[in-house]
Amino acid sequence: MKTTFLPLLSSIILLILGFSNARAQTCRVSAGISCDGMQTYKEVFEYDYVEVKPSFPGGNEALLDYINKNRHYPADAYNQGIEGRVTCSFVVNADGNISHIRVIKGCHKSLNMEAMRLLAEMPTWNPGRQASHSVPVRVVHCIPFRK
Repeated sequence: MKTTFLPLLSSIILLILGFSNARAQTCRVSAGISCDGMQTYKEVFEYDYVEVKPSFPGGNEALLDYINKNRHYPADAYNQGIEGRVTCSFVVNADGNISHIRVIKGCHKSLNMEAMRLLAEMPTWNPGRQASHSVPVRVVHCIPFRK
């Protein structure tokens, strides 16, 4: 009896663990301050864990074209020879609009501000989908600045 029960128990545990890993992971992003002065958050899905990932209209090549055509190298950083990559996170909402833009790793204040401006002015994305529904998804992207 003990030898039959052990394989059955291990199969049930593996089955449960498999289902728990199949769920999409979410995170919280700051949504600002509420009327009563408390920090509020918005729950969003992580990019790597949604069934259909959000995408820039036209794909990654179109996103790179958008960045290269619309990025303005700030004069102060350019004149000082400052180069680098600004890593930002943002949320692609269920309607495809961009919000909650944050610099995760910056390199110079004016480059950080330019990266945020560039992301804020992006066209509407194709939203991510989970269980056949459009959902808000957090995306991380780098904006390079090279002379």
